[in-house]
Amino acid sequence: MSQRSKKGKLSFRERLAAFCPEREIFLRSGGRVKFIRISRRAQLGAAGILSALFVGWGALTIAMVADNSTVAHDRALLAERGKAVASEAGKVEHYRKSVEELTRDLEERQDFMDDLYRTHFGAEDKALSDRVVGSPDAETGKGASQGRSGAKIGMAPETAPLMKIDARQRRFALLLATAVERRADKAAAAIRSFGLNPDSLSRSAARAQGGPFVPWPGERDDMPQELARLASALSRMEFLESSLIAIPSGKPTAAPMETSSYGYRRDPFNGHAAFHAGIDFPGRHGQPVLAAAKGKVVYVGQRQGYGNVIEVEHGNGLMTRYAHLSGFSSRVGQAVARGDTIGRMGSTGRSTGTHLHFEVRLDGQPINPRRFLEARQDVLQVQQTAKARFAGIGDRG
Repeated sequence: MSQRSKKGKLSFRERLAAFCPEREIFLRSGGRVKFIRISRRAQLGAAGILSALFVGWGALTIAMVADNSTVAHDRALLAERGKAVASEAGKVEHYRKSVEELTRDLEERQDFMDDLYRTHFGAEDKALSDRVVGSPDAETGKGASQGRSGAKIGMAPETAPLMKIDARQRRFALLLATAVERRADKAAAAIRSFGLNPDSLSRSAARAQGGPFVPWPGERDDMPQELARLASALSRMEFLESSLIAIPSGKPTAAPMETSSYGYRRDPFNGHAAFHAGIDFPGRHGQPVLAAAKGKVVYVGQRQGYGNVIEVEHGNGLMTRYAHLSGFSSRVGQAVARGDTIGRMGSTGRSTGTHLHFEVRLDGQPINPRRFLEARQDVLQVQQTAKARFAGIGDRG
């Protein structure tokens, strides 16, 4: 150890000795003198203990202050979280009330649709209507097929009323599809009574389709099964009833009788056997000639043997021809309704006198008009019902 270090140590000891010299305390009591000696080591020990106590108290004080700060911070965080929870609870309550209001609105609308069904279709199958419309199963939602969206909203208890309405509307869609299918079947039977095949007409119409692709809204590419069946039934009924309306079942003139029937006959000019492709109606010169069904005038003019002719297309390959006319009351491209005046009766062309020659052709081939002019009353009633529905659609448009 160097001399400098020794001097440094001695200097420190000297300073420490000067700061803490040995002390003697004299006590005088009852004429006797006592003294107490306090050594340097005892003084240093006491100073060390006091210093340690002071440092400990300071550390404890600092720790308490830090702990109080942490507690205050935690309380602030809890207060913020409490406000957030209260806000979310308010949103949930608002959502629940919105769901309840929506449920009430949907129930009222469904009740209205149920009443409409009972009014227009319920009489046709009251047992089915009572079993499905407003049934207990529809209220509880038992047996209803649910899609992905239904499974998701079904997780929330608040959406239970919506799930009940979903089940009720699916059942209503099935019920309505059954009623529509029944009505379409009546239209198909009426078409058959005219000697036409509704399936053939439908296949011909199916070949002419198109339009832009607008996807079904939702997560899946296909619509719910109940709605798909309803859409298919409505499409079939729409086609069959429009086809039924277009069938020429109205008399082309007010003449009470016919002078020559459809089929083979003796030609009035040369007496030879000949095929007569229509029915002749007698009448007075200039008597109105009426469209037998709605359609579009596609020809106005003269044809060999027919004289003055008007031809009206009715769709699905059906066409009516009105011949031997004295004049025209319609033009090419004009839309006509059943019973509209399109011409005037005459005796032009190969004719022996004033009359109307009336033909019905399917895909260019003549067919017997009698089946159209002598339709049964029940068939005409089905046709009239379809006509009234389309008239209502036109009025709303």
